[in-house]
Amino acid sequence: MGERREEMRTNEAGIRERENHEFYENFGVDDIRELLNKGQYTRLRQLVQELNDADIADHLEHMDEEEIVKVFRILPKDLAADVFSYLEIEFQQFVITSLSDKDAGNIIDNMMSDDAKELMEEMPANIVKRLIANTSADTRQAINHLMRYPEDSAGSIMTVEYVDLKEHDTVAQAIERIRKVGLDSETINICYVLDHKRTLVGTVALRYLLLSDPEAVIGEMMHRSVVSLHTLMDQEEVARMFRKYEFTAMPVVDNEDRLVGIITMDDVVDILEEETTEDIEKMAAVMPSDKPYLRMSIFEAYKKRIPWLLLLMISATFTGSIITSFENALSRYVVLTAFIPMLMDTGGNAGGQASAIIIRGLSLDEIAFADWRRVVWKEVRTAALCGLTLAACNFVKLLIFDRVGIYVAFVVCFTLLMAVIVAKVVGSTLPMCAKKIGMDPAVMASPFITTIVDAISLLIYFRVATVVLGI
Repeated sequence: MGERREEMRTNEAGIRERENHEFYENFGVDDIRELLNKGQYTRLRQLVQELNDADIADHLEHMDEEEIVKVFRILPKDLAADVFSYLEIEFQQFVITSLSDKDAGNIIDNMMSDDAKELMEEMPANIVKRLIANTSADTRQAINHLMRYPEDSAGSIMTVEYVDLKEHDTVAQAIERIRKVGLDSETINICYVLDHKRTLVGTVALRYLLLSDPEAVIGEMMHRSVVSLHTLMDQEEVARMFRKYEFTAMPVVDNEDRLVGIITMDDVVDILEEETTEDIEKMAAVMPSDKPYLRMSIFEAYKKRIPWLLLLMISATFTGSIITSFENALSRYVVLTAFIPMLMDTGGNAGGQASAIIIRGLSLDEIAFADWRRVVWKEVRTAALCGLTLAACNFVKLLIFDRVGIYVAFVVCFTLLMAVIVAKVVGSTLPMCAKKIGMDPAVMASPFITTIVDAISLLIYFRVATVVLGI
């Protein structure tokens, strides 16, 4: 009988657990709004605390501004700061300026220093001054410390909340320190061991501390071969280091190898998103922007796009000049005009393929300028195969469907082959040259390469036509 009752209690507990799971899965914006309207703030506070921080932020971004502020005033301080860090910047700005100075200061104090510093960079100077005035001295010091470093450097994106240990500490003392500072640290999985000068001398994983003798000395069990980042290292290089070593966190040191902060994987994800977005914009001939598309005004979008459009338009006039200089030839063989768009488009597409692959290889450090001979030779052979295939298919089409003369077909197809080869070579070498002289390789992408290839393709086309057709 007792076993039967125990089984029933177990089943009831399982049913309640499934019901709770289903409830929180379906708990969303409408439920939060309903509890707000009914004034059931305590109940809302209890329910929201069971949700994931990122999910809460996602729900808030679909609510009215007044409702968002109400929810933030209900949330516990620690949770409010965690949720705040997941909000898009426009929502962060609204929330922080809508709260009282005290509440705003509490949120900043409970944020990780790198997140707080990023927020300050996006806010107007007068608001930053007010926010800083209402934060703790430690928070002000941490934010000011991070703002000293150049933009997009390791020092500017690191956080100063980490667990540091002394090499002469015992395991018991180390665990006691983790209990003391761990809640306010970005991560406690890896602890960093310092000497009396705060020089980074080793690392130790939390799992080893938990499994070791409490009297063991940290200096005797730590891992001395430490891979670290320098404060002035570019954020792209930081991302490469994480990719190479597959760490979840890496220490940041200054010129004297003193530990000043750490960078974690969530920071690297942000770096990769930012750098990828910047490269995509440059490859599309758009000036990079930090603002999301919907937050950008029409005039801002215009300013980002018009410089490249003007440059490309001016450079495209060379193409028109080439066509004009061969007007007499075209007047005798008007049929040649019909194939100009096809030749230019194919060359541009071939160059775009090569540039995209090379730009990616340069970004991932798979290719260096020293490899240019190997790259060019590989692209020439690839282009020859691609060009011959395209030329053969086009030759059949010209004779059967377009019914042009064999000499015209030869001119078009030979030009097509040469245009693909030239495009592949130009598309692969320009990004490497840009990297060599310190430019972003993404600048030498499809629009720029297409303009160059178009001009070269037309010159080849008309020169071949002049020789073969005698015009």
